[in-house]
Amino acid sequence: MYAVIESGGKQYRLGPGDAISVEKIEGDVGQTVVFGKVLMVVDDEGSATLGNPVVEGVAVTAEILEHGRGKKIVVFKYKPKVNYRRKQGHRQPFTRVRVTAIGAPEPAAAPKRRSRKAAGPAEAQATAPVDAQASGEGQASAEEGKGGEA
Repeated sequence: MYAVIESGGKQYRLGPGDAISVEKIEGDVGQTVVFGKVLMVVDDEGSATLGNPVVEGVAVTAEILEHGRGKKIVVFKYKPKVNYRRKQGHRQPFTRVRVTAIGAPEPAAAPKRRSRKAAGPAEAQATAPVDAQASGEGQASAEEGKGGEA
């Protein structure tokens, strides 16, 4: 069984027990993280489930092994004939994780969705201008905006 997930703008193919380096994730070493953006799951029989764009009800659970910084790269800017040279280094932070499970997330790890209110402030604002026009206030400002045409 394996899954394809998205993390940090990149896609990874993972199986149970795999250890990979992903873009830095907030959390302590030993803490469990849940990757909810699962793009595809293939079970043991070889049957693939594709998401549109994600597979609903499936998550990949992993344990944080370490945090680190990648190999240094040199950024060198150069413009000929004007004595312009700039040298700068960069080390990308990463998090190393080990996949513990592929499947439905634990109930505590599932994100909670907020319900929309039936009569929110947007509905109250939509009725306010209608009341102003009915009382005659809106007509005076509309006539001023025409620029004196009669």
